[in-house]
Amino acid sequence: MALVKKGSRRITIDGDTYRWRLRGRPTYDQGLCCSPLTYAVEHAEQPGTTLVVTTSQPHPSNWFERPAAPVLPSDVAHAIRLARAAGWIPENPGSPFHLTQPDAFVPPP
Repeated sequence: MALVKKGSRRITIDGDTYRWRLRGRPTYDQGLCCSPLTYAVEHAEQPGTTLVVTTSQPHPSNWFERPAAPVLPSDVAHAIRLARAAGWIPENPGSPFHLTQPDAFVPPP
């Protein structure tokens, strides 16, 4: 499944161009800070397998105003490089490739 172009951002990593998108509004669980922020990445010219990155932070628009850092292009670049090293081939079709950031997400008590 391809990413929606509206609202996506382009990034070039090691000569390849990707598009990434962060969901503008949090899901119900993300709004309650019960699940972490996720974003999706795909190859811009040959979209195939989508990379789904699960971060270790809450969604910036959570309903409890829990502090959250924005997702920076450098974060996306790092995630893409980690996923490529782990075997993600974005040009090939297939199921989404999931990458979980190393720090664990801790929901509020």
